Amino acid sequence: MQRFQGKSVYKGIAMGPVVVLKKNDYQVKRTRIEDPDAEAKRVTEAVAKSQEQLGRLYDKAVKEVGEASAAIFEVHQMMIEDEDYLEAIQNMIQTEQVNAEYAVAVTGDNFAEMFAAMDDDYMKARSADIKDISERLVRNLSGQEDTDLSSIEPSVIVADDLSPSETVQMDKDKILAFVTVHGSTNSHTAILARMMNIPALIGVSMDLDELHTGMTAVVDGFQGQVIFEPDEDVKAETVTRMQEEEEKVKLLQELKGKENITLDGHKINIYANIGSVGDIGYVMENDAGGIGLFRSEFLYLGRNDFPTEEEQFQAYKQAVQMMAGKKVIIRTLDIGADKQVDYFNLGNEDNPAMGYRAIRICLKQPDIFKTQLRALLRAAVYGNLSIMYPMITSTEEVKRIYEIVAEVEEELKAQEIQYKIPEQGIMIETPAAVMISDRLAEMVDFFSIGTNDLTQYTLAIDRQNEKLDDFYNPHHEAILRMIQMVVDNAHKCGKWAGICGELGADATLTEQFVRMGLDELSVAPSMVLKLRKIVREMKTEE
Repeated sequence: MQRFQGKSVYKGIAMGPVVVLKKNDYQVKRTRIEDPDAEAKRVTEAVAKSQEQLGRLYDKAVKEVGEASAAIFEVHQMMIEDEDYLEAIQNMIQTEQVNAEYAVAVTGDNFAEMFAAMDDDYMKARSADIKDISERLVRNLSGQEDTDLSSIEPSVIVADDLSPSETVQMDKDKILAFVTVHGSTNSHTAILARMMNIPALIGVSMDLDELHTGMTAVVDGFQGQVIFEPDEDVKAETVTRMQEEEEKVKLLQELKGKENITLDGHKINIYANIGSVGDIGYVMENDAGGIGLFRSEFLYLGRNDFPTEEEQFQAYKQAVQMMAGKKVIIRTLDIGADKQVDYFNLGNEDNPAMGYRAIRICLKQPDIFKTQLRALLRAAVYGNLSIMYPMITSTEEVKRIYEIVAEVEEELKAQEIQYKIPEQGIMIETPAAVMISDRLAEMVDFFSIGTNDLTQYTLAIDRQNEKLDDFYNPHHEAILRMIQMVVDNAHKCGKWAGICGELGADATLTEQFVRMGLDELSVAPSMVLKLRKIVREMKTEE
């Protein structure tokens, strides 16, 4: 029996046979070639074949995990046709007269190392994508087939790391849990695990050579541990715990259609956070009262140019229509920081989390902002739409936003296009916004507290930096005091206040949040019923 600790991505428990996924040991050999042009043509053909494969993977991912999670394959399609990347391959073939497989493998390694060395966390993450597309190209050049992961029996997937393409190929009904040596809490695998309620561990320091397919494993997302070849006592305990969890899930299903109301009659709204229209199925399945955060930036990611007004209008209109009168809060684009988009031409920044991002881009480049606002005001006619502005630090920013909204209104009126001015609120995610929340509350319709950024700015901690995990404390008294201050200032002006950051889903704080007077919690769809249960079993008076 072997136990290993890791970082839990989703709290759950599972037991079953192991499937160890090891990278293909295919060795790329350097071969001198006589006809560089023929070799270059082989690369062009392999790129075309790879594009077809990535297109199929995208379509499969859209159906299974929604557009936001599938966008990674659009990114891969763009990367595999990147001019710098392809030129480096072709140049190596021509100047060194080497085979295409070798040129792709070396270029892929060079580019991956370059991205991995960058300070920006988003760019670092692209290192894994470069490796993924380069391995795909090599496989297509050498006539290898993709590993068939669709036919596995219900299993615990154990791997060094999982590429997006590997994850998407799996039959989701047959995955009991994920366990990887590497990976991040924002990886495709992690997002998938949370969407599907599958236990998952990352950062597990296990030696894959000592493990084999067919072993039994217990994955305990609550304790953050995996046990290989458990003894009979552990197996029996696990079976009992799995039955208990199953029972809890059944009981949670019975809460569908019920109100989020405490034993002494206090009501709170529990909404869902989503990345695209494709995720609304999860919102409905989990009976969320509305959408508290629609991350509109996903409309901007994974493409070569800005989404048009019409594209955005159709997405927002579809969202509000599908939610049939329930509130849909759409956050204006939050590009920058860890979400970089090439065509925005933002340039490199030493500290992008505190740089040119979110509302700052919108106010500096009002044409981009106006296109989105036109789409939002038009979509507001079709349902219960609210607009939320991120990264606010001053009353001047809010005034300028309203001036631009007024300009857009005049334009739509002059063009005789149907529109509606919806409810407008702001995210409170900077200490500055907290400290002037009394003045901001007079200007806006609501507050939504973005606890992820608020925590990192308050504690002076980069939340992407793993070395600082021990210092990152979202339960810090300063954070909780700030939340209370924001709620109190909102209520003094007759406005509502909610949380849309990850802290909103922290079940250990739910009772405290209700007692603080928060009006709304917006969380991952899978957390809605869990929070409803806590709310319905508590009293506001301790």
